[in-house]
Amino acid sequence: MDYQSTDQSGQPPKKNSNVIYFLIVVILALLGTDVYLYMKKNNSDEKIVYQNDEKTRLQTELDSLEAQVEQVNAGKTRMSAEMQAKNDSLQSKIKVLRGELAKGKLTAAELGKAQEDVKQLRYFVTKYTADLEELKKQNASLTTERDTLKTNLTAVSQKASDLTQQTNTLQKQNQDLDNKVKIASALKIGVANVVAYKIKGSGKEVDVTRASPAKKIKINFTVASNAVAEKGSHDIYVRIIDPTSNLITSGGGTFTSDGQELQYTYRTSIDFKDDGSGYTIDWVNQSPFQKGVYTVLLYADGYTMGKTSLTLK
Repeated sequence: MDYQSTDQSGQPPKKNSNVIYFLIVVILALLGTDVYLYMKKNNSDEKIVYQNDEKTRLQTELDSLEAQVEQVNAGKTRMSAEMQAKNDSLQSKIKVLRGELAKGKLTAAELGKAQEDVKQLRYFVTKYTADLEELKKQNASLTTERDTLKTNLTAVSQKASDLTQQTNTLQKQNQDLDNKVKIASALKIGVANVVAYKIKGSGKEVDVTRASPAKKIKINFTVASNAVAEKGSHDIYVRIIDPTSNLITSGGGTFTSDGQELQYTYRTSIDFKDDGSGYTIDWVNQSPFQKGVYTVLLYADGYTMGKTSLTLK
């Protein structure tokens, strides 16, 4: 039978109690270390998870900002050099930030800088979008003004064309009217006849019907009444066609009648008074008269007055 040894007071030895206390302290220390390491590991894991989540969020926001830039650019607004520079700068900044976020692990400082850069980029994209929208409005306004100007210009051009056409029509009408007035105001023969004469030695003129003794002719005529004809002196051109159908020129010049340039045989003038007066034109032939019919045509004011004829035997 075993008996535990005791001291004289009946208490167990202190050595054994001290060992037990030491073991308890060691166990508690180990447990504390395990708890600290566990908590530290959890904090580290949480930090890594937080950083990964923030990187994902920033990358998503970059996607959104880039899509926003592409959307406003899709309008194909004609950008100024300044706006194009802003667009290029935004695209470059997004590319740089994507490169930064694509790295492996980011330190807290790097992550903070990325967050600040994305924040600034968001501001620049918002401002760029607003500026580009304003530019679109201005371009739309300018387009409207341009279209209005084109419409107005077309209307003015049409009016000018219509006015030109009306002017041309009026000019033609005026020209036609002027021609009609000229035709109406031109002198016309009332009645006319031609008589051949021989000249005696005494100078006396005797009318004849034969060609051989004839030396001159007298063209007797009246002018038809014409209220619109100009009163006063009018040039009269005479063309005499011989029996062989040749014009007798006698060195005469040219004149214009009915739009044609013609040679004349003789030229004179009369004083028109529109009072029914008779007129006589004397013409001496420098060559002997021939048998046959002589045709006499009179012209005045650019038109034919009329004609008559003389037959010599």
